[in-house]
Amino acid sequence: MDFASLYLPALLGAGLLVLLVAWLPLVLKKLPLSLPIICVGIGAGLGTLVPLAAYVPHPLETPVLVEKMTELIVIVSLMGAGLKIDHRFDFGGWKLTPRLLAIAMPLGIGAFLLAGQAILGLGLATALLLAAVLAPTDPVLAADVQIEEPDSHRDDEVRFALTSEAGLNDALAFPFVHLAIAAATTGLTAAAWRDWAMDAVAVRLLVGGAVGVASGWAMGKIIYRLPGDTRLSRTGDGFVALGATLSIYAATELLHGYGFLAVFVAGLMLRRAARGHDFNDKLHGFADEVERLLMMVLLVVFGAMLTASELFRLMGWPELLFALVAIFVIRPVTAWIALIGSGRPASERAIIAFFGIRGLGSVFYLAYALNHGTFDGPERLWGALGLVILISILLHGVTVTPVMRWVDRRREQA
Repeated sequence: MDFASLYLPALLGAGLLVLLVAWLPLVLKKLPLSLPIICVGIGAGLGTLVPLAAYVPHPLETPVLVEKMTELIVIVSLMGAGLKIDHRFDFGGWKLTPRLLAIAMPLGIGAFLLAGQAILGLGLATALLLAAVLAPTDPVLAADVQIEEPDSHRDDEVRFALTSEAGLNDALAFPFVHLAIAAATTGLTAAAWRDWAMDAVAVRLLVGGAVGVASGWAMGKIIYRLPGDTRLSRTGDGFVALGATLSIYAATELLHGYGFLAVFVAGLMLRRAARGHDFNDKLHGFADEVERLLMMVLLVVFGAMLTASELFRLMGWPELLFALVAIFVIRPVTAWIALIGSGRPASERAIIAFFGIRGLGSVFYLAYALNHGTFDGPERLWGALGLVILISILLHGVTVTPVMRWVDRRREQA
């Protein structure tokens, strides 16, 4: 079948999927299910249809397309995460986040690296890449365990810790991806370590943070502080959030910085430019709608890749064992260790440690690395990552509703 004959059926399917994205959260609100599970299931079913299978991307054959699709949704999600957060910039309000970033994340990278070598038999560079890819929690699929919206009554320490962690660790994982690329390209020589520390760590993080602060401050002035009718908030157009996201990300990347970091920091700055302003809600609402729509599309594509692109065939018993160890052992243990002495109840620490969701951000990092370096056995990397994401979607999707309802009841009782 040619594209013309599929056009109207495709429009019908797209329209129905958009309606499902709007309607299903209402239906699933009290059920142990999540929208990502439904989207992956729909995609897996569509991938079995012969006319559609030819249009499904394959991660090994179209890595650039996979990279760019996931890149877009991650930056939109990061802006939305920044716009949600109301916590003050002080150590007391953010005390859990540094623990998750400075302790849990490095411990997790080391554990993932060792597991990749021991279970999958990967070489150092390839195992390091897999560890870096799995290091960040996902800002896209973690929406159900994050702060729901600005000024939400459900803004608790569990949701805040998971939101702020997902907002920052995407950028902090990038240096380790670059280290893996360097290891595969030139080896970990003294010169490679020096260049990596100066460029991938110092310069890119500094530029990303600086551009995020400056652009967020400038956008705040343009939106809220210009005199009279010239301020951008007067338009009432929430798509300003999308324009800010794309321009800030692209400018930061052109300036040789981490756009992921800049976008999240800019979202935090925008949120603080005019606390309590109604336009804040419009900015966040539009970003959230775009994120959910993109998430739906990409998860349907991911489900179709499992069947049409035969991603399932890349998943063997070693990959399954690795995925189970990653989800049930490495993330919970490393996050629990990081939160010891934080002063939070054991139940909260257990929930934060358990919900280390992996998803589309990891897909971006793997596609990016494979497009910029040569690694052994990319099919094994995709197989292992695909299983980690699939199990994470199913496990966390089934448990998130009852667990977060328990958190809300406990807070109300307190």
